[in-house]
Amino acid sequence: MRIGILLILSWIPLLAASQTEAQRAYIDHYKDIAIQEMERAGIPASIKLAQALLESNAGQSELAQHANNHFGIKCGPDWDGKDYYRKDDDYDENGKLIKSCFRSYRRPEDSFIAHSEFLRDPKKEWRYGFLFHLDPLDYKNWASGLKKAGYATSATYDSKLIAIIERYQLFQYDRPPVVDPFVNVVENTYEDMLIGIFQVNDIDVVIAAEGDTPASIAERTGRDVFKVLQYNEMLTKPNTPLKKGDRVFLEPKRNSYRGDRKIHYVKAEETMYDIAQLYGVKLEKLYKKNRLPANSQPAEGERILLRGRVKKEEDRPKLVSEVINKTPYPDVIDIDDFAWPPEEDPFGEVIEKPVPEKTPPPPPPIIPPKPVDIAPVNELPVEPPPMVTPPAPDMNEPAMVFHTVQAGDTLYSLSKRYNTTVEAIRQLNGLTGNLITIGQQLRIK
Repeated sequence: MRIGILLILSWIPLLAASQTEAQRAYIDHYKDIAIQEMERAGIPASIKLAQALLESNAGQSELAQHANNHFGIKCGPDWDGKDYYRKDDDYDENGKLIKSCFRSYRRPEDSFIAHSEFLRDPKKEWRYGFLFHLDPLDYKNWASGLKKAGYATSATYDSKLIAIIERYQLFQYDRPPVVDPFVNVVENTYEDMLIGIFQVNDIDVVIAAEGDTPASIAERTGRDVFKVLQYNEMLTKPNTPLKKGDRVFLEPKRNSYRGDRKIHYVKAEETMYDIAQLYGVKLEKLYKKNRLPANSQPAEGERILLRGRVKKEEDRPKLVSEVINKTPYPDVIDIDDFAWPPEEDPFGEVIEKPVPEKTPPPPPPIIPPKPVDIAPVNELPVEPPPMVTPPAPDMNEPAMVFHTVQAGDTLYSLSKRYNTTVEAIRQLNGLTGNLITIGQQLRIK
């Protein structure tokens, strides 16, 4: 009997060492997403890692293994994604323990993001809102706050989190290292940057990865796919393939842009939908603000109003070249630049400027008309000129080329496609501006 007890006792340190090794491996694997979410959502990385370790047993729990749910987040009335059922702490009316509904995610990282959104949910402001007023480096108060808010039923939930944080020194991740900008560092992979939900114009948006579709984005964020299609006007089917880097909005876009920028300068082959997705503005509203017909596309360099409205028809989007000589700004301004449009804004309030009086030029001299020679009455009539046969058409002369405008066409893109110029197309079609509409027939050559 004593030998058996000794054998059991000898295994205990080995089991503890194995468990510690598994937890350290878990921390090393998920620390980056915890830091990223801390910078995005304001939840200390130490708290997120400690909760994940505790709730998922370092990724070994049933929920973590079968539902990629590392935080024990239940479905709730607003969850539209996949679910997973297991017994937890829910009882029926007879006091019998029943299975609870838990959220199921496509990847573990998705549950790290969902944990942030769960705590930041405006509907739970009354419960968790005070946490975001705490010092982000004070993990002890955060742990106590989570217990006070009732995140878990354990009476020692806060002390468990604090013990995990201090045992593995997780507080070190609450202070990301300062990177010397003059030292070459390895940047995060593109996929590392795709797993977050970002804010554009105060709206939740996801950046699509290679192979993403509206359906896959809706699944991993727990949103209704048909609402995602509604919020992104040019997406029509759940399985529409998305390009890497496309913005997909998870909430309705705004009627106007709420940032500092008021005007966007159109880049080559950029469409109105591209601009709507860039700033989080409804496509229909963007057309109305700029007095542009639906489905028409702006030309490169035109100025698109992001809030307010063009007051006069003649103030519709124009080429930057019409005003660029008055200002030192470049033709095209990127959204990340901080160079703003000139003070004279044709889309804003019209300010009448006094025109200086000019001395009228002197009247032109009066020149008497020349006398008209009148032929004598008896003069013989002049014979008509002989008939000249026009030359036959040159068969080598190139035939005229026409193009019917399609969605996404601009004068710039057509000039490149047919190896001509924007000015040449305008002259052939009697255009005074760059506005073209779908279905319009243009002569190209």
